[in-house]
Amino acid sequence: MKKRLSMIAVLASLLLLPPLRAEAIGYGQGKECDAQNRPAGAVSFQDEFGQYGAYALTPDNNRIILTFDQGYENGYTAGILDTLREKNVSAIFFLTGDYAKREPELVRRMIREGHMLGNHGMKHAALPELDDAAIEEEIMSLHKYMQTNFGYEMQYFRPPCGEYDVRALAKIQSLGYRTIFWSAAHVDWKTDAQPDPVQALEQLSESAHGGAIYLLHSVSSTNAQILGDLIDELRKKGYTV
Repeated sequence: MKKRLSMIAVLASLLLLPPLRAEAIGYGQGKECDAQNRPAGAVSFQDEFGQYGAYALTPDNNRIILTFDQGYENGYTAGILDTLREKNVSAIFFLTGDYAKREPELVRRMIREGHMLGNHGMKHAALPELDDAAIEEEIMSLHKYMQTNFGYEMQYFRPPCGEYDVRALAKIQSLGYRTIFWSAAHVDWKTDAQPDPVQALEQLSESAHGGAIYLLHSVSSTNAQILGDLIDELRKKGYTV
């Protein structure tokens, strides 16, 4: 009888545990910043979800990491790679499965020139809409494709559209991945409404902070134009890029 009561008590305690939140959340770093110029949204995200291997900032206050999302090619990636090579900068390129299959030469160049390749999903699917098995397929099918065709093993994942929930973050972590969001970005993905280069450079430069992860899109003509100057400005502020 005592054993049965003990089991009931254990089950009751489990029922009281808070479930993993299931609703989809759209990530955004926000505009409010702390005394270190870090966006409040990125700081609060890090505090809440760092336990799931998810990052909006890095702990290196002297460094800024440049990341590029690669959903499709718009003719600017080669020039971006030229600039990164000229400035001796290593970046992270988050590839979709379609991009990896369509642009093998650019992918090989990224690897050859010392950049990291991140996983952006085989089909760029919103993870909160998938069950656990489908999440695993979305991530690991691209992981295996990169291993087989490029001899490259990915370790970082960026959720498409910045959409996540705790269940998805926990599943990503269980697959051996770390989830990378960002702490600095601008509206650069609208190819028919590109931001003014002068204003974009000013905004991105003023967003600088220690441990920053910049989100950029390679389809942006503005990014291709200002990248070299942006790297110079960030270095003038004392950061390693």
